[in-house]
Amino acid sequence: MIMSFLPGAITMGFLIAGLFFLRFWKSTRDLLFLWFAAAFVLLGIGQAALTFTHVPVEERSPLYLFRLAAFLLIIIAIWRKNRRARRG
Repeated sequence: MIMSFLPGAITMGFLIAGLFFLRFWKSTRDLLFLWFAAAFVLLGIGQAALTFTHVPVEERSPLYLFRLAAFLLIIIAIWRKNRRARRG
């Protein structure tokens, strides 16, 4: 029973985090929050797809590209924010 519930809860957590970052972006208009929102939505989509496809080893499936893209978005967002902070 718990193994059926956990992937859904993880997906919901990723999507809720994405919504929070989207709300922060709407109030501040800081692109860092928009990039983080997109990353967490990608993580949620990847987790949902993984749940529905029943892939035994995630690292060996194309679904891993969702996670890779999300972490690349996070890295690029932090890099851009730090680059802008140095300029002034």
